[in-house]
Amino acid sequence: MAPGVGTGPGIGTGAGESPAETKTRRGLRTKLVVAVVVLVAMAGAVGIVVRPGPVDGWLDALSGEPTSTPTPAATTPEPSPTPVLVAAEADGSAPDPVAVKAALDPLVNAKELGPTVHVQVVDVASDTILYERNPTKPTTPASTTKVLTAATVLAARGPAYRLETRVVAGANPGEVVIIGGGDASLAVRESDKDLFPGAARLDDLAAQVKKALGGTKPTRVLVDTSLFEGPETATGWDAGDIPGGQVARIQSLMTNAGRIEPVHNEFGGDPRSGDPALAAGKAFAKMIGVSQSAVRRGTAGPAPTASAATTWTPGAELGKVQSPPLVQVVDWMLQQSDNVLAEVLGRQVALAAGKEASFTGAAEAMGDKLTELGLPAEQAKLFDASGLSTRNGITPTLLVQTLALAAGGRQPALGNMFNGLPVAGWSGTLETRFATPSDNETAQGVVRAKTGSLSGVNTLAGVLITREQRVLAFAIMAKGGADATTARSALDEVVARLVACGC
Repeated sequence: MAPGVGTGPGIGTGAGESPAETKTRRGLRTKLVVAVVVLVAMAGAVGIVVRPGPVDGWLDALSGEPTSTPTPAATTPEPSPTPVLVAAEADGSAPDPVAVKAALDPLVNAKELGPTVHVQVVDVASDTILYERNPTKPTTPASTTKVLTAATVLAARGPAYRLETRVVAGANPGEVVIIGGGDASLAVRESDKDLFPGAARLDDLAAQVKKALGGTKPTRVLVDTSLFEGPETATGWDAGDIPGGQVARIQSLMTNAGRIEPVHNEFGGDPRSGDPALAAGKAFAKMIGVSQSAVRRGTAGPAPTASAATTWTPGAELGKVQSPPLVQVVDWMLQQSDNVLAEVLGRQVALAAGKEASFTGAAEAMGDKLTELGLPAEQAKLFDASGLSTRNGITPTLLVQTLALAAGGRQPALGNMFNGLPVAGWSGTLETRFATPSDNETAQGVVRAKTGSLSGVNTLAGVLITREQRVLAFAIMAKGGADATTARSALDEVVARLVACGC
């Protein structure tokens, strides 16, 4: 589900609806009320600061107060967004580790989770370890790897950073070079907006270039993907991941994260182009009136000296588009568990550190940034930034300390990840979770967490608010469960017990 779910048209009106649509609308309204109540409750517990945006409108609508007059869209880059979470308060006593152990042991020992379970739970305000099992032993993290990716890219680039896609004049009149800047969220046209709302668009870029060319007829398109280096697939990826739609070849130019069509399915199945950069180049060429046969790989290269007899200036910028602020791209990456977005964000950590934008460079830079943040980077061995690699190893301790640091307020940029983490029973990859057994429903709306799933691997890492209004950070990493559906339900049961725990 895309960020901002529940804010679209049709939720407040029922005119012309079918019975099924009416039921869906009422369900969304119920979820909305629950979400707002949770936000209010959490505000007292952890000092949540509501950012300008949809939530303000929800609160106004529920209170009957008129909304404020809309302001014109900003024409300058947004400032760094306000953190979703500020420092957790230490009101009341932390849960008793002995009582927590008694509550969780039977659930962690559930056969559905498999023979190997790694866990840590920490009370954020007091930094008290409430429960742990194999906490410093690395295990396969699956997509909980994205927690580290989000933290390191927000720390390295800042929430307001934008990714650029540029077009410059080539060496000869009519030749244009489209330069990939690593914005995998780039859309093709306005109709793609439902996948990544507000994304930069290829048709906007084409319109700029056509205007800049004036009377010069475009003759050729070169596709420059030189920003990224090294292999386009990672060690540990399954041979079926790309044709299966889980990921695309990682290139610095692509549209809709390499998808052939702008659709998203939670468990893959989104067909990807075999060469995303060339596909984007061909789509761009068609928009500016260049033959598909005149599209090829190339680089902008050093600008030759322009001839005095022509107005063509090699290297001159003909157009550019920018992604939304990085915090929005991180939101999409976490909400949808988008593997391609995760990989290009990992490369941004590398570029910010002056390292090569490759799988290896990203892993090194992410480790260095974790160390800089005071986190135990040695407890991670990374082969990618998305978690698709079966070779990755991360400890529960590292995940929990990263989440606790983000929730504790000492690193405001990191707090922005909580807006993107899926909410139990409400959004993203947790929208349909915490439904069965019925006891799990107590966690709906009060758990924000990143899911992770590979064959035989089921993980969950995030934060929650207990019944006593304590903020807990947790990571549960199970390996060997025979059935993914029952394993996920068993994971949810552990977290729901923490929410309800009177420990």
